[in-house]
Amino acid sequence: MENKDLEMAEKIAGRVSKAGGRTFFVGGYVRDLLMNAENKDIDIEIHGITPSVLCEILDSLGERTEMGASFGVFGLSHYNLDIAMPRREHPCGKGHKDFEIFVDPFLGTKKAAQRRDFTINALMQDVLTGEIIDHFGGMEDLSNGVIRHVNDRTYGEDPLRVLRAAQFAARFGFRIAERTMELSASEDLTALAKERVFGETEKALLKSDTPSVFFKALRDMDQLNDWFPEIKDLIGVEQEPEFHPEGDVWNHTMSVLDAAAKLREKAHEPTYFMMAALCHDLGKTVSTQKTDGRIRSVGHEIRGVEIADVFVRRLTTETKLRKYVCNMVRLHMSPNLLADQNAGKKAFMRMFDRSCDPEDLLLLAKADRMGQDRETHYEKTEELLTGRLHEFKELMDRPFVQGRDLVGAGMEPGPEMHEALDFAHKLRLAGVPKEDALRQTMANYGKKKDKEYE
Repeated sequence: MENKDLEMAEKIAGRVSKAGGRTFFVGGYVRDLLMNAENKDIDIEIHGITPSVLCEILDSLGERTEMGASFGVFGLSHYNLDIAMPRREHPCGKGHKDFEIFVDPFLGTKKAAQRRDFTINALMQDVLTGEIIDHFGGMEDLSNGVIRHVNDRTYGEDPLRVLRAAQFAARFGFRIAERTMELSASEDLTALAKERVFGETEKALLKSDTPSVFFKALRDMDQLNDWFPEIKDLIGVEQEPEFHPEGDVWNHTMSVLDAAAKLREKAHEPTYFMMAALCHDLGKTVSTQKTDGRIRSVGHEIRGVEIADVFVRRLTTETKLRKYVCNMVRLHMSPNLLADQNAGKKAFMRMFDRSCDPEDLLLLAKADRMGQDRETHYEKTEELLTGRLHEFKELMDRPFVQGRDLVGAGMEPGPEMHEALDFAHKLRLAGVPKEDALRQTMANYGKKKDKEYE
């Protein structure tokens, strides 16, 4: 948080006070302040003055922006401040946005706080005096590590709160109150927008040390059905105990997810990486069989691609993420398998070439091995894989045959050029120098320009 934002909040509070009102920090800012956690977003709520008076105050301090003026939410240009007025909300549908909203500057702090989701988010702090306003026991729940809804009647007005409860439990390491679990189990999540569902999922994946708690909480609420059925299907899918003493595929996936959380800061795309960790073994739900007394999931990395594709599409329209996850699912077995087989250099080069992100692929392979609840000595495997990756990068840095080289050597543009470039690329992966690769490619596909290529 920048000091200028806090200073502006105090300026607003001072002028609001002179006009007869009060200004409070609200929501996550107060919660995180009390937890000594960083929060760059400041939300303030103005009580006791009309919207027109507030607008005059804001106009006197800078360029007022209207983030939702019809329901009393404003901002100031160049400041990271959400400035709101108390409001009453009446549900008019099942979605998280299906509300009629009425601004009420004289609603009072208790009724204003009552519309919050959880007691730890219903805390308020006077901007000028620092006084904490706690109408619903948020301080005690914060101290005891409890996620508790504010009241039974308002909790069900926004089904997104089910996911937020699970997300906060994962993020803060808190437990969810029994009654909150009961109410969450009865909510209908089908009308939620996918963007908001993915938003809460992403927060759990990126902000929690143990993102598995998010899915475990939803499982306990019986709320995996609508948005995460592929994850629910992992429950009870057996694995060979010799290699997976952690139990079924659900347990393994949750362990891999938590292992991936320890590695995500190294990933180029942390969100994508965590989604790949979540999806990596989805194919086992349709490929697992018992053969000769052993449990096998032959080809699960192939069959899992389509399942992962459907799953990711349900949560987001982001094509790049979906392609990344599908690519990672397809290849997630390869690094450790090739290392265990002591495969040759060419096999590793082909694997890295097929990967959309070779560095992240190795991180996923490491998380997969870490998610097996057994003693493993991964240092040598990791050293081998890192060495092979270095070789691949060095190979990719060398000059290579491109389309203009083929044209310059006499090949006419056309469908055959695509095949020729594929052939040249295979030679590149094999370590063939550019000039040699060009000669071989022209010998196989091109019309010779002169005797140099005969």
